[in-house]
This record gives sequence, structure tokens and C-alpha cells, in this order.
Amino acid sequence: VSTQSTWGSFYITAVGGLMLRKIFSRSCNKRLFSSKAYPIIDHKYDCVVIGAGGAGLRAAMGVANAGFSTACVTKLYPTRSHTIAAQGGVNAAIGSSGPDDWRWHFYDTVKGADWLGDQDAIEYMCREAPTVIAELAAMGLPFSRTEDGKIYQRAFGGQSLMFGKGGQARRCCAAQDKTGHQMLHTLYGQGFQSGVNFFNEYFALDLIMDEDGACRGCVALSLEDGTIHRFQSKYTVIATGGYGRAYFCCTSARSCSGDGTAMVARVGLPNEDMEFVQFHPTGIYGPGVLITEGARGEGGFLINRHGERFMERYAPTAKDLASRDVVSRAMTMEILAGNGCGPKKDHVLLQLHHLPVEVLKARLPGITESARTFAGVDLTKEPIPVCPTVHYNMGGIPTLWTGEVVNPREGDSNTIVPGLLAAGEAACASVHGANRLGANSLLDIVAFGRSCANTIIFNLAREGTNQPDLPVGAGEKAVSDMDRILHNKGDIPTSVLRGQMKETMQKHAAVFREEKLLKEGHEHIKQYYKDFDRVVVHDKSRVWNQNLVETLELRNLLTNSVLTIKSALDRKESRGAHARDDFPKRDDANWMKHTLAYLDENTGDVNLTYRPVHNFTLTKEVDPVPPKERVY
Repeated sequence: VSTQSTWGSFYITAVGGLMLRKIFSRSCNKRLFSSKAYPIIDHKYDCVVIGAGGAGLRAAMGVANAGFSTACVTKLYPTRSHTIAAQGGVNAAIGSSGPDDWRWHFYDTVKGADWLGDQDAIEYMCREAPTVIAELAAMGLPFSRTEDGKIYQRAFGGQSLMFGKGGQARRCCAAQDKTGHQMLHTLYGQGFQSGVNFFNEYFALDLIMDEDGACRGCVALSLEDGTIHRFQSKYTVIATGGYGRAYFCCTSARSCSGDGTAMVARVGLPNEDMEFVQFHPTGIYGPGVLITEGARGEGGFLINRHGERFMERYAPTAKDLASRDVVSRAMTMEILAGNGCGPKKDHVLLQLHHLPVEVLKARLPGITESARTFAGVDLTKEPIPVCPTVHYNMGGIPTLWTGEVVNPREGDSNTIVPGLLAAGEAACASVHGANRLGANSLLDIVAFGRSCANTIIFNLAREGTNQPDLPVGAGEKAVSDMDRILHNKGDIPTSVLRGQMKETMQKHAAVFREEKLLKEGHEHIKQYYKDFDRVVVHDKSRVWNQNLVETLELRNLLTNSVLTIKSALDRKESRGAHARDDFPKRDDANWMKHTLAYLDENTGDVNLTYRPVHNFTLTKEVDPVPPKERVY
């Protein structure tokens, strides 16, 4: 296969099933620093995207479609990215199932975020949602359809009509219960068609920043041969996903290690609202495998050991389709009250066997299979044992609705970091605020991946593509850090320290939090952060060294953990997913503000500052939603 482009050509040749890439262009010629131990290969692109989930693929294909040279650096083969695990669907007010309005979607998202979301970014996302669905359908995403050919929409938690006064909305556009799977494959095909250069199984080590504070690219390790690659770019997009694997029980893939947020922290930039970690109500008891909210949207409901539909007591109107933080807390309270199921009374049950078998087969085939595989349950005959499990990180790299990363200084809370953008779960736009609504995540990744692409295209068309040379030695620290980790003469295996971190986060930063537990957890996590210097990598090779990869991921997870638990300790209120037993009320007077967490890489200390919430909209098409009591 031969592809010609403005910047040269590249050839992909299949030899014995192995894809070998040879690039002849301005992509990889100069070697500004190198050594016999670590051969360095340099690449130069207009845009480099780190991560190949939905957000990364949408950003990369958008920039490449405009004719600019684009690379996508990903530690996984793209179709293994965690977007593939998303089940329920994509929220958009397209009105397939009755009257709907993006302004109602906007209202629900502001309310779901417990008024910590930036309303200008929320307006952008909700207003663009119907266009996003139209684009995806045109790309070939096989949405489920109604009998008259319209895109099928199901009910999802926290979604209403008429600004909360018109009952339950059916706003979630679904492809059975495999929407993320279908989306990821669709976007990957589009990326190839657009001419994106994919660097699959390249682990991003760190960002390259210049003396003016601008991002100039990244340094990555090729897992296949151990070579170091330095990617110079005018614009860099971080789309590396969340860090759910910091917890013992989560729905996240093993690869969800918060690499992007950790890289940002190491170069002295802040992460925002890291204390807000969403627990999904329905993870399969034990393995934590996700059971989509769409199961309840199709008519499923939760019961305790007495067979009672207990959500009617906690959310009389929305019941089982209240927002996720409300349902997770209700389940936890039922368990603590002794109403849990099983020998240990430590979970509840999700009942679906009252639904017609045809509905389960047509709309929830993946859930039916997961229940059988991971719980030994026949969904047509018996309920699934479920409990709250870590699912999503609302916090991340602070950005504007344009995708541009911000680092407040000199009184300007929206100061842009030149050359750096972020999208998806790694970013904090902040459209989810203190709690994300179900089916807003797949919308978020595509809407803001697209926004990043539009921002970069606009800037490159205005500024041109010329880039100054990198300083000699740029990226050397990343290589030095990796070498130190690889050859460290420590005494703690990676798995041991990782296990201690997971157990501490699960116990000390859980659904319900309080001062004593958070303080203890913070002390433990800080010690684990310091103990990382004692970690030993037994495999000293550089070719497909999974031991090294897991250790690099542990470094990133520890960074995210210490930022999270320190931010949670300092927020003296309950808001959204952050529920404090010792501060049970929301405190708008003192805490309606974003937390910004800065890391001291050497000590693990975290410095906190704050940034105002955007309580204003982008246009006059919708009015800001003033704070009020959040009930369902």
C-alpha cells in the first residue's frame, strides 16, 4: 500500500503478518541526541495526538482531513482502547422518540454536574450533539433503528424533558449495548482513510516543553524494539483516558492508568477537580464488570434482599434512573443498613428477567453474555448481583470548550498553554462537573475531539506550519527517568506497591468519605509515592517489556492517586460524587469553584489553588441555570 501526502510518502508492507512501517519524509531524520544504549528517532508533524480512543481518533482524523500532517501515538492497538467498553449510548436531542430540545439536555447536564460544570462548555457539547450523531451515522456507525428507520433512543439516568418538568427523556442514541465498540471501529477506519500516521504500541513517556512554557511534542518508547522516539509538533493533543485502575474494584481496562494527567503534572501544570470520581451503580459483584445504565433504561430495576425496589425511597420521581452518584449512595446505604444480598449482605440485585426475552436479545445482548460469563446468571431467569464500582474520572487536565489547556496565572484563570490541547476522560472541560450523566461520555469524547481538531485547523491556517527547532537535549529527562526506573536496584516488586495503592484508594476515597479516613489515606499514598523509588523491574530488556510498562503505569497511577486524595481531603462539602459524611451539605458560598492540583514531583506534595466555575453560556440561545437543590 502506498500513500502520497504533502509531506512525503510512507509504505506499509505486510511481512509474515507483521506490519513494518518505513517513513520517508520530514518525519524521522534528525537525531538531536542519541546514544548506543537508547537509539533516538525524531519525527516532525503539524499535530501529534497521544491516545487512540474515541477522542484521540476524532481529533486526529479531523486535523488530517484538513491536509495537515498528523500522528497518533498510542500504547495500544487503537481498537483495544477503552472506548470499546462503553455500552449504553450517546446523548443527543435528535427527537427520534418524541419531542426533545438540546436546551433540556443542557439543563440536565448542568444539574447532573451539581452546578460545578462550566456552562459555556456544556452548551457547546449539548448544542453540537445532534450534529455529532449525524456525522457518526454518515461515517457508518450502525446505530440501532426503530421500525420506521429512525435512530433508536433509550431512557438513561438524569435525563428529563421540559427542564425537569416533563418526565423521563429518551435521549440516548444506542447501537444495541455495544455503542462504544461500534464507535471505536468506525472512527479508526475514518482515521486510516484520512491519512493519520498511527504509531501503535508506543508508550508516551513525557511531554516536551520549551523555556516559554509551550508544548513542543512528546517522547515515546516503542514497545516492539525498545527505541526512543521524539515527536516534535506544533500542536499536541492528550487523549489518554482516565485512571480507574488506581482503585481495587473498577470497570476500567488494565490500560487506564492516567498517563496524560500524570505527564501534565510532571511538567508543572495543574489537574482540575481530581476529587470527583464516579462510582457506577451496577458493576457485577466481584469482578466489577460494567452493566450498562441502559439495562435500567430498558426497564430493569434494583432490589434489596427483601425484594424491595428501594430506589423509590431515595429518588421518588426518577427512581432507578436517578443520576449515578445518587443511585450509588442509595445502594451503599442499603448495604450499610443490613439490606444487602448474599451471605455477606454486601451487594444488591439488578432484576431484568421480567423483560421479554426478545428485548434482552435485541437490545442487551452484551449484558446477557456478561452476566452469564462473570456472574453465572441466566438473565432471563434470575437477577444479577451488583455493587457500586469506580467507573469514571470527572477531573483531569483543565481546558476551555475549544480543547485548549489552561494554566491560570497573573489573575487570568483562562491562560492558555501554547501548543497543548486535551479531550476525553483525560480532560476536564468541565462539562461533567461533580458528576457525569450516563451517555454523556461518548458525546464528550467525540464533541471535544472534534473541537480540538477545529481549533488546531483554525490556528494552523492562520499561523502556518513552520516550527522552530527543538533545543539540543529536549526530552532527555524522560529517557533518563525511564533508564533509572528500568535499572533501579530496588526491593519492592511493582505488583506489591500497586496492590497497596489500590486497597488504600478503595478504602479511603470511596463512595462515602470523612476527614480521618482521607487523612490516613493521604499519608499512605504519599508514602507509596516515595516508595516508588524502591521499585524493582526484574526484566531488564527493552523489547516487549511488560514489567517495565506496568511500572511506568504505576508511576502515573500514584501521581493521580496523590492528586485525588489530597483534593478530596481539602474539599469540605458534599457535591456530586464527592460525598463527605462530616460535611453532608453542598456549600455554594465557599466551594462552588474548581480545584487545581499542582504536584511537586520530587516530594509528592500537592499544592492546591482554585479557579472559578463558568456560570455563563456561550450564546444567548440558552440562559445559564442558577444553582438550586438537586433532587430526583
